[in-house]
Amino acid sequence: MDTKILLENGTNELEVLEFKLDGNAYGINVAKIKEIINYQEVTPVPNAHPSIEGIFMPRDTMITAIDLKNCLQRGVSEPGGLFIVTNFNKLDIAFHVDSVVGIHRVSWREIIKPGSTVSTSEDGVSTGIIKFDDRLIIILDFEKIVTDINPETGLKIADIEELGERHRIDVPILIAEDSPLLNKLIVESLHKAGYVNLIHTENGQQAYDVIQECKREGTLKEHVQCIITDIEMPLMDGHRLTKLVKSDDETKDIPIIIFSSLVNEDMMRKGEALGANAQLSKPEIGNLVRVVDGLVLNN
Repeated sequence: MDTKILLENGTNELEVLEFKLDGNAYGINVAKIKEIINYQEVTPVPNAHPSIEGIFMPRDTMITAIDLKNCLQRGVSEPGGLFIVTNFNKLDIAFHVDSVVGIHRVSWREIIKPGSTVSTSEDGVSTGIIKFDDRLIIILDFEKIVTDINPETGLKIADIEELGERHRIDVPILIAEDSPLLNKLIVESLHKAGYVNLIHTENGQQAYDVIQECKREGTLKEHVQCIITDIEMPLMDGHRLTKLVKSDDETKDIPIIIFSSLVNEDMMRKGEALGANAQLSKPEIGNLVRVVDGLVLNN
């Protein structure tokens, strides 16, 4: 299956791979996928997390295999099915699934934010739902699934301590991040680094609405001097937000930092084409602060 379908930059679209577990439909952003391969035998790892099936080495690259069924508390997968091999947050991970249905191109505006009955704030593993005529596809939060298995793969908050003593910095920063947990951690990390004038929003659309309101009121400089955005977000993604900001004469000089688990070579090229000033992978919270310093304190 071709997982390299190209999307134009900043169109607010994504490709979702639909797959099945126990007859239920789930989805993953194609941008996270390296390849899809038939299940192969893995080597168990002693004392590993119950959701880790083991490791294997296709083409001399060691990959951790995760039993997605176990992660979702639906039992334990039997040998067979497929591995969806992914790369995000600079990690190569294979997720064991029953079968793959196909790829759907959708707009981020079609992604429904899960209600409290599906996903309870920071504890949920669903980032969105796609509604088709005959079924619902639940898009899973693979970053959270991996972080729950090994917290060391998440934001490295300890990196902030290495920056040493910091003074209060009033530069206003606008944040667009749909994960409640990551939004909270990013805000806390920036606060520790001295940045206290923050506006945090849940997606690119909310962030863009803030920008537009500031433009109407003539308060853009007072409220937005830097933007930190995720890529994957409902309603409007970070690439679309970047394109809108950088194509507007009133906002094009505002530095934009893309802070996402999806930052790889392909995504870097897309971000650069859209005018992003910097792009960092999610675990690099210490580097995020250093980049912010460079963009807002030296201007």
